[in-house]
Amino acid sequence: MKMYKVLVTDGISQTGLKSLLDHPHFIVDRQPTLPTEELINIIGSYDALIVRSQTKVTDELLQAADRLRVIARAGVGVDNIDVNAATKKGVIVINAPGANTIAATEHTLAMMLALARKIPQAHQKTAGGEWDRNSFKGVELYKKTLGVVGMGKIGTEVAKRAKSFGMNILGFDPYLTEDRAKKLGITKASLDVIAAESDFITVHTPLTNDTRGIINDEYLAKTKKGVRIVNCARGGIIDEKALVRAIQSGHVAGAALDVFEKEPVADPELLQNPNIIVTPHLGASTVEAQEKVAQEVSAEIIDIFETQSIQHAVNMPQMSGETQAKLQPYLLLGDQIGQLVIQLLKKKAPEKININYYGDLIDEDTELLTRTLLRGILSYHLSDSVNLINVLHLLKEQEVSYNVQKNATNKGFANYMELSVSQGAEAARIGATVLNGYGARIVKINEYRIDVKPEKYLLYIKHKDVPGMIGKVGSLLGDYQINIGTMQVGRAEVGGEAIMVLTLDKGLKAEVLRELTLIEGLEEAQLLELTNVDSLEHGHVESQKVESI
Repeated sequence: MKMYKVLVTDGISQTGLKSLLDHPHFIVDRQPTLPTEELINIIGSYDALIVRSQTKVTDELLQAADRLRVIARAGVGVDNIDVNAATKKGVIVINAPGANTIAATEHTLAMMLALARKIPQAHQKTAGGEWDRNSFKGVELYKKTLGVVGMGKIGTEVAKRAKSFGMNILGFDPYLTEDRAKKLGITKASLDVIAAESDFITVHTPLTNDTRGIINDEYLAKTKKGVRIVNCARGGIIDEKALVRAIQSGHVAGAALDVFEKEPVADPELLQNPNIIVTPHLGASTVEAQEKVAQEVSAEIIDIFETQSIQHAVNMPQMSGETQAKLQPYLLLGDQIGQLVIQLLKKKAPEKININYYGDLIDEDTELLTRTLLRGILSYHLSDSVNLINVLHLLKEQEVSYNVQKNATNKGFANYMELSVSQGAEAARIGATVLNGYGARIVKINEYRIDVKPEKYLLYIKHKDVPGMIGKVGSLLGDYQINIGTMQVGRAEVGGEAIMVLTLDKGLKAEVLRELTLIEGLEEAQLLELTNVDSLEHGHVESQKVESI
């Protein structure tokens, strides 16, 4: 009978580990607060490692872990784990993404109530011996409007509970549909409407390029005077300096923050402001949540070794042999065109996705490639919370339909794939291939033929096909010291609509894009940005089966 050894190095709930502790095929060693040197010395004899946030799983540690097959983070974030090094080593990294939902939800509501009634400030003064009933007049939640920015699992649970206080709920999320909002008994709203109408605003989005600093000076200026703001999601979503300025001016009544741009937080403007309540990242710190995360990772470790199946991998076991040779170039390209097509849809969440494979690709098992395309699309809004294991579940959860077709025609290429997304009347389409000896190419954007190698920065321009357009664009970019790598032009007919796609050495500021649109005959200018150009980043390629275990 094969036995598996599991090392637990941080303070993990013993109750949560019960399924592993009681399992006849697993030996569990619990050694919390183990020094790094000792951990490196013993890790070679273990099949699985369970950590929280204290243990740092570094490349050096992984080099000594020749037997290790699974690293489990008893929580959500994996910042303390070198995921790329684990992937290269062939080690699966799993986490427990849903176990802290209730804890984070309840902490958000606790912060909102404390903010409304100034409970921490009143406690501090009363505990100091001063009976002051006049300085802490609060406000009620009843009949107030709560704006929920991010209607994922936690945002949804916050909205449900806030309704029990008699609050009017406005919800924003790229994937929130009118039907889902109606079922929840809330109102779907834009960010601007939430700013204008909300008495309280709480944020529950991932931290992405789009959400970083989304609550900034400009946004706060749009908010209702006296608004109160809560952040128990991710530090960086709120521009802390802007928030302090808005509170000091009296426009924002107060804020309650559990997460910060830099942790541990040391900024006196946050810590000493009487209108800001702070807690040290306690969103998941409940007995129940810690038991749940331990239960989830314990159950998944058993599944991985007993049935070779995984649910919450944030990376991928190594692909091997023939499958890797055939699919690897398309996996990278698929992720890239997924990222690009959602940006061409003006960053809106899609309602429908269509994937078409042509040529020799129809003879391959394209399930992994399909998931890669879909992950590329969803990652724009959902960031690292989406991977190849959970992407289909998230599509269903967000009520996005997708369709895959295989076509015997070759479209002029030995292998060709076309991805289209739509929301209502808005649609975007990209066709791509891998050319033998030349690599990945985008060969179609919407109805226009093109030939573009994917690069980190692409400038997409739609314009009238008139003389001098290319020169005007090049000249303007030159004025801003923007270097052009390549330029490709596509048109449907002479003198009609046309597009050009330029690869750039660096990104563009909004003012450059605005000036481009002032060129006569230039209808649209959009910067498209890729997060992976040379290699797949962690979480982009995974399998449901782990054959090496």
